[in-house]
Amino acid sequence: MTKIIARDRLILALDVPSAAEAERLMDQVQDQIAFVKVGLELYTAAGPEMIQRLINRGKRVFLDLKFLDIEETVRRATERVAAMGVEFLTVHANRKALAAAVKGRGHSPLKLLAVTVLTNFDSHDLRDMGIQLTVQELVTARALLAAEVGCDGVVASGEEPGVLRPKVGPRFLIVTPGVRPAGKDVDDHARATTPTQTIAAGADYLVVGRPIRTAPDPAAAAAAILAEMQAAFDARA
Repeated sequence: MTKIIARDRLILALDVPSAAEAERLMDQVQDQIAFVKVGLELYTAAGPEMIQRLINRGKRVFLDLKFLDIEETVRRATERVAAMGVEFLTVHANRKALAAAVKGRGHSPLKLLAVTVLTNFDSHDLRDMGIQLTVQELVTARALLAAEVGCDGVVASGEEPGVLRPKVGPRFLIVTPGVRPAGKDVDDHARATTPTQTIAAGADYLVVGRPIRTAPDPAAAAAAILAEMQAAFDARA
């Protein structure tokens, strides 16, 4: 079995309001971070140029735009993302949107991740939306849908990999945001877990933002998380 290297599996969430702040954070974390996530805030501020700047730095890019629209719009937008050289893209777990994204990425190496249930949602939020399933039931149903239509994986909280892994198999990617080192504030995530818990449950990639971004020494914070992740991946192997 190939050894998993934690540096390949930690994704830093670049949830900052400008290209200048993103560049400053990348300078601070130095070579501790190889993979970054660009979400709505930074993409709105800096656009595709920011993606190219990160790729020029040698970084892998996860574009977290959570596409959901009519099929033709999703297909064409996914084509544009694939042409950028992005590695991961999120799409809401709606059958038509997922199928359109699969068609749009064509034969590119872009990996499509279905958004199952946002990590700040709990069962009360689902009921407010008229959904009677539990969070785990809905996450499982949406993960199976994503696999069926040809997506590469899902975004799911650290509480779900243990439920999903037996159902989706070893090759289906599980990417987990809302990861917090023990003792850290969970912020607005309703279903946060530690790196050790998340990896032991079966997650493949961990997305971490504020515990690194707001640390006095972001590089040291990233190194500590990487050390915990590596120990967890080694123990799982």
